[in-house]
Amino acid sequence: MEVHGLIHQFPKEIKVLILVFISVLSIGFFGGLSFVNNTTAMQPASIETHYLGNEADEDAEIMKFKKNEREILTIVHGHILSMSVIFFLISLLLATTSINKKLKHFLMIEPFISLVLTFGGIYLLWTGVLWFKYVIIISGIFMTLSYVISVVSIGYEILSYKNVKK
Repeated sequence: MEVHGLIHQFPKEIKVLILVFISVLSIGFFGGLSFVNNTTAMQPASIETHYLGNEADEDAEIMKFKKNEREILTIVHGHILSMSVIFFLISLLLATTSINKKLKHFLMIEPFISLVLTFGGIYLLWTGVLWFKYVIIISGIFMTLSYVISVVSIGYEILSYKNVKK
């Protein structure tokens, strides 16, 4: 059974609930991005320093130390679990929209790939695979774009269609 373009037919109360959910979720999502920007400036060297420390740099303004294994595992574990639930819920909502089928399928799967690459990449960077900082940036960009396009599509579909009267 294929679900296709049903979100605009949901009862008004459910549509309001979905709009509130994606709004509050977006506050949390972009708050997290703000934290990433604050701690790494979203720059490759700063990402490396954030996880591997800078104690060898005597000119560093702020001294940072390499994260220990427990910290890294907590970061990776917590983010992969929580964000996979977020992207699963967004994908379920996206499945009920009428956007282009190929785009919809891409937006439903891509965040999971980027999630593994981003947070698996943080672990690999921590183990010494330094070039993975670039994968972390690229996958983070794709994850964010997928999130934004999905949430905007869901919101647009809810707000742009009028309920069909029977």
